[in-house]
Amino acid sequence: MIYLDNAATTALSETARNAMEPYLSGYYGNPSSIYRFGQEARKAVEESRQTIASLLRVSPREIYFTGGGTESDNWAISSVVLERALKKEKSAHLITSTIEHPAVLRTCSFFESLGVKVSRIPVDKEGFLNLEILEKVLQEESFLRKTEESSRCLISVMAANNEIGTIENLKEIGRLAKKYGAVFHTDAVQAFGQIPLDIEEMQIDLLSASSHKIHGPKGVGLLYIRKGLKLPSFLHGGAQERGLRAGTENVPGIVGFAAAAKEAFSTMEERGRKKVALRDLFFKRLLEEIPGAKISGVNPAEAEGIGESPESPFLSSLHHRLPGNVHICLPGVEGESVLLLLDQKGICASSGSACASGSLEPSHVLLAIGKSHEEAYSGLRLSLEETLTEEELEYTVRAIKEAVEKLRG
Repeated sequence: MIYLDNAATTALSETARNAMEPYLSGYYGNPSSIYRFGQEARKAVEESRQTIASLLRVSPREIYFTGGGTESDNWAISSVVLERALKKEKSAHLITSTIEHPAVLRTCSFFESLGVKVSRIPVDKEGFLNLEILEKVLQEESFLRKTEESSRCLISVMAANNEIGTIENLKEIGRLAKKYGAVFHTDAVQAFGQIPLDIEEMQIDLLSASSHKIHGPKGVGLLYIRKGLKLPSFLHGGAQERGLRAGTENVPGIVGFAAAAKEAFSTMEERGRKKVALRDLFFKRLLEEIPGAKISGVNPAEAEGIGESPESPFLSSLHHRLPGNVHICLPGVEGESVLLLLDQKGICASSGSACASGSLEPSHVLLAIGKSHEEAYSGLRLSLEETLTEEELEYTVRAIKEAVEKLRG
C-alpha cells in the first residue's frame, strides 16, 4: 500500500514504541500512588511533561495531558465559557473561523444553543482568516464591555487547516487578541511538530496538540494553558493534572507522546524540506496530467514565502501551506469514487477530514473558501510523508489520472 491518508500515514514510530514498552508491563503502577511502582510512573509522566515543555519553550506547569486533540479543543472552549458562568457575569463571546475542525465548530455550536454568543469569521479563497472582520468584531465587543457587564472573548483559530493545509497568521491574530483583551486558543494538531510555533511571539494563551499526528500513540494529547490564566476544572474527581483534569494518567501514552515529540522537533526541518519538495512536485504533475484540476488553498508556485529569512530556508519554502499537504478538486468526478479506484491500486488517500468520514455533506472547508457544492464533492486530499519515493508519486499520479478518465468517460 501507498499511504497518502492523514489518518493512515501516522503509524506509531519505533522510538515511541520503545519508550512505551516498559510502562505497559514493568512499570504499570498508578502515578498517583505512593508506592515505588507508582512513583516510577509519576516520574515518567513528569519527565515527559518537561520534555514537551522544553520543545515549546514554556513551563512544565503550563502543560496538561489529555485524551487527544478533540478533548483539548473542548477543554479550551468550555473552560472560558464556564469561567464566566461561575462568576455569574455576562457569558463568553466565542470567536472562530468558518474552516475550523469539527471539534471546535461543534463545541461552539453547542454553547450557542445554550445562549452563548458565537461569531464565525470568514476566510478568503486560500483559507486565510479575514483579519479586518476579526478586528471589527473585537472592537464592537470592546465597546460593549465599556457600556455593559464585563464579558470575555475567546478567539479559537487553528494553526494550520487539516484539509487544505493553509497556515494562518497566528502572530497577527495573537496581536489583535492582546490588543482587545481576548483569550487566544489555537488548535495546533496539524502544526505541532510539523512547523515552528513560537507561543510567546504569537501570544498564544491556549494550544491543543495530539500525539498520533507525529507518529505517537493514539488517545493522548495536550493542552497548553498560559500561566496566570485562571480556568475552572474540566474533569472533576481526583487531583490529577493539578486538579484541572481528573482521571488516572495514560502513562504509556504520555511517555510515547514525549518520545515522538522529541523526535519530530529534532527532525522537523529535514522532514519538512523533503515533504515540501514532494508536495510541489505532486501539484506540478497533477496539474500537468489532469485537465481541469484545481489546487485548493494556497498554490505554492504563486505564493510568497512565509517568514522569509536566509537563516531559515525551510520557513521560506512553506509558502503558507503545510509541507505535506496536497489538496485538489477534480471537476466532473466525485472524490469518494476516485478513492475507491485508488484503493484498488493499493493507494490509501482521503477526500477530506478523517473526522468527517461517512458524512454525506460536502466539505465545509471547501464551501467556506468559495468552492461550489460540485467542486467540494470532487475534492481529493493527499498527506505526504518524507519517505514517499518519486516512483510512488508518479504511480499515484497515473492512478489518479486513470481514475478521473474512467469516471469522466
